[in-house]
Amino acid sequence: MTKIILAPDKFKGSLTGIEFCDAVERGIRKHTSDVEIIKLPLADGGDGTIEVLNFYLAGEMNSIEVHDPLHREINASYLYSKEKKTAYIEMAEASGIRLLKGDEANPMLTSTYGTGELIKDALDKGAEHIILGIGGSATNDAGLGMARALGYVFFDENNNELKGTGKDLILLNSIDHSAVHPRLKSVKFEVACDVDNPLFGENGAAYIYSPQKGAAPKMVLELDAGLQHFNEVVKKQFELDLQQISGAGAAGGLGAGCILFLNAALNSGIDLLKKEANFDALIKGADWIITGEGKLDEQTFSGKVIRGVLDSVSDQKLTIFCGLVDLDEARVKEMNIHHISEVTQYAASIEDSIQNAFAYLEKAAEDFALKFLQ
Repeated sequence: MTKIILAPDKFKGSLTGIEFCDAVERGIRKHTSDVEIIKLPLADGGDGTIEVLNFYLAGEMNSIEVHDPLHREINASYLYSKEKKTAYIEMAEASGIRLLKGDEANPMLTSTYGTGELIKDALDKGAEHIILGIGGSATNDAGLGMARALGYVFFDENNNELKGTGKDLILLNSIDHSAVHPRLKSVKFEVACDVDNPLFGENGAAYIYSPQKGAAPKMVLELDAGLQHFNEVVKKQFELDLQQISGAGAAGGLGAGCILFLNAALNSGIDLLKKEANFDALIKGADWIITGEGKLDEQTFSGKVIRGVLDSVSDQKLTIFCGLVDLDEARVKEMNIHHISEVTQYAASIEDSIQNAFAYLEKAAEDFALKFLQ
């Protein structure tokens, strides 16, 4: 019996990864019954990750009242599996740039406090494993806000308590961790982080990302100085140099904050998803792995789902179904891809291929089955 693994990303704007699996299975089974099909949809920590994780965790969405980046009350949700005692939290739900109007964006004033409130709720529910996605932030506070919600207290040189915003970084003098959440140290934290920026400097959090969050040039310099100062305080008090850790600059320094305050590991989003899916174990003995995404181009091979699949392939034959291919034949050959199918070739137009992606993907899977599985 032929063993086939279906391990796609979403087709953005048209199909979820789970719908991709359903369409391909339908197409294949029209022409062969002597096949074992295992569905392992994947994601890279971006849009659609919660849905894919829920495929494996079978949890439920929890909605609670938290504070947005400007400390206004909002409702935010996260995924929690009671059975696996695992939570998946998107920091953008509580601390994302999408929660602010254009003229409200100001990383000197924004805070990750609401993300900390989501974490606290998961801890209170009994979570033993928390996966945190940190894309799309509105903040540059190095996680001070998040940590405050979990019981950390920050003081300036006059022993005044700080709120934990971007402008507080330069004022920080000491960190009190005597009253942190009692379960914080017993929980495993993993962070989906697909950037390797250092905490500060020309490639750091402030220079690279804060202009997208509303920072004018002068503010960028102030935020960078704040991050440097924060690191000096941490080095003095905890003997930890966060600047030396790849990815510390992610999400306005939240990468650094997760390492310091949560003792978290920073991992690529696709690696975390593969772990939850038990991917490397389940693909053993497979004849084919079928993956895919909306557009196959050079970006595909840097931290995305298909890159993650390629990293796990050994002797399995690899097929890719995608909407569009923007790669030359030499590059395809180099990646050892056995078969590529461009779903748009079945459609009358790009718009038609997006609107009717399920039907065209099913047809592509039928053609694959007729060619390779007879």
